[in-house]
Amino acid sequence: MSAHDFEFKDIDGRRLPLSKFARQPMFIVNTASECGFTPQYAELQELWSRYRKDGLIVLGVPSNDFGGQEPGDETDIKKFCSAHYRIDFPMTAKQTVIGGEAHPFYRWIVGQLGEAAAPRWNFHKYLIASDGTLASLWPSKVSPLDSEVVAAIEKLLPRAS
Repeated sequence: MSAHDFEFKDIDGRRLPLSKFARQPMFIVNTASECGFTPQYAELQELWSRYRKDGLIVLGVPSNDFGGQEPGDETDIKKFCSAHYRIDFPMTAKQTVIGGEAHPFYRWIVGQLGEAAAPRWNFHKYLIASDGTLASLWPSKVSPLDSEVVAAIEKLLPRAS
């Protein structure tokens, strides 16, 4: 299996198969609107703006699993992201990302690397290589623009700027 075997619903309720992004690296982050890490939305948008022309997909996965910090529905989340951060990268519908009820993508991550790879809080980051394998992961406190994150992303891009 690879990340390309999974599908989400997008924030507007349409099918979002990750196979749509085959041959492109993906940076997948569980997000929340009322978290101390919420300002990372701006950094995720910057990554998207900087590297989307090179093929990077940034995918936000809203979740209410940690501290009830994403209490709204998809309409609320979309409105918040647009108004406060001008987000235009793809977002999924709200998901469970931990435990037995977690979205299958997150259960796959745990199956690959063990429980320690599961998100521990909002804004946990996964870098998926263009072949659908897990390339790297970072905890919430690591900025999406951290030099290590950016270097890992650029290594996967065919022609980074």
